[in-house]
Amino acid sequence: MTAHGTDRPLPLSVDRTSPVPLYFQLAQQLEAAVEQGRLAPGALLGNEIDLASRLGLSRPTVRQAIQTLVDKGLMVRRRGVGTQVVHSQVRRPLELSSLYDDLEAAGQRPATAVLRNTTEPATAEVAAALGVAEGSGVHLVERLRSAHGEPMALLRNHLPPGPVPLRTEELEATGLYRLMRASGITLHSARQSVGARAATVGEARDLDEEPGAPLLTMERVTYDDTGRVVEFGSHVYRAARYAFEFQLLVRP
Repeated sequence: MTAHGTDRPLPLSVDRTSPVPLYFQLAQQLEAAVEQGRLAPGALLGNEIDLASRLGLSRPTVRQAIQTLVDKGLMVRRRGVGTQVVHSQVRRPLELSSLYDDLEAAGQRPATAVLRNTTEPATAEVAAALGVAEGSGVHLVERLRSAHGEPMALLRNHLPPGPVPLRTEELEATGLYRLMRASGITLHSARQSVGARAATVGEARDLDEEPGAPLLTMERVTYDDTGRVVEFGSHVYRAARYAFEFQLLVRP
């Protein structure tokens, strides 16, 4: 098993005096190699027997370690090919940033397909979030965001009528927040909630998941520097490909 672009074996080892199971030690090291780019997307893992021999482990232990990463969606077993690295999980910090920017920062090459770009009457929920009258016209943008050619998230955003031109070709070329900033909007703060639920049939189809698969959810109301609501986002993410990161501090 070698690092991407080299013939140098990955520096793998296990500590038999540790209470941590051997398969889990190996899985953690392989996951770190994926996250750090030493095992890049598309890379094939070496022969399990060779790896087991090199580390002095049983083949079932090595297989269990690799299966852990397959279950996390970081690797896939392909018939006639072997075990292949698929991608690293996107770990998104809880800050006022866009998924497009976060994917670019992670080297994930984001792509967007606009599913809907239209005006519709505001529902009670949307009206309350945007601070407009129920039934008044608001802009709706629905997009499918992908990385490395694989679907990652369904993004639904409602915006009040305003100065942001939302052209489909621009929405497919860049992130919504970049378009808002280019229109002179200064993003200042947001109120956000994170949750989880099962995928609907339509969501499963768009995200290449099974109906009922776990999805992460995020709702966000974003404000500009004048305190005006500028967008209400309701997004769903594939749980195997996405994680939110929190920084927790002890109260003084």
